[in-house]
Amino acid sequence: MSITITLALIIITCLVSFGAFNNAKVFDELIFYPPAVANDRQYYRFFTCGFIHANYMHLGFNMYSFWIFGQYVEKEFFWYFGEKGKWLYLLMYLSSLFFCLLPTYFKNRENYNYRSLGASGAVSAVIFAFIFLNPLQGLGIIIIPNIYIPGFIFGILYLVLSTVLDRRGGGQVNHSAHIWGALYGIAFLLVAGLLFSDHNILMEFVSKIRSHFNS
Repeated sequence: MSITITLALIIITCLVSFGAFNNAKVFDELIFYPPAVANDRQYYRFFTCGFIHANYMHLGFNMYSFWIFGQYVEKEFFWYFGEKGKWLYLLMYLSSLFFCLLPTYFKNRENYNYRSLGASGAVSAVIFAFIFLNPLQGLGIIIIPNIYIPGFIFGILYLVLSTVLDRRGGGQVNHSAHIWGALYGIAFLLVAGLLFSDHNILMEFVSKIRSHFNS
């Protein structure tokens, strides 16, 4: 069996996370710490924090979600973009680690008590790329078994809920990274479509939504 980019990223993330679980120094060096970026120019933290997780449950949930959606998005990138699709897919994932944390960075660059970690922002980018390419695919079963919720409606509900939770604040979840990761995934897909594909990805999305309401 050939190793896909999705599987390779999952393996690397698991290995790095396992190592960080047992080594506090590695954990501290890789975690996203805005003051270290602002004061010491440790820009690598935008990326390395996506390969460590708070615990096994956090890691398992992110990697399971990534596997479920990533394997399909990777194939669809190949279909839309040809041979360069796998590299665009990898670029989307890695660059989303950076862009999903930019609002977090500007908000907390002088907050010495703030830290963030996990691949959730990048996974959100992959999930929303999937939703944009398959807006009518039912995703409700993930949350509420036997309930059909079209992907585009699920996406809207997810963004609304994440925005409410982000404004409320508190807790240990960086909802801002989820929101911006999701939006970045869509933006990356649209730009890549304009530059590297003969398909009009936006119009295909609109056509699918229209068919849903006209059926």
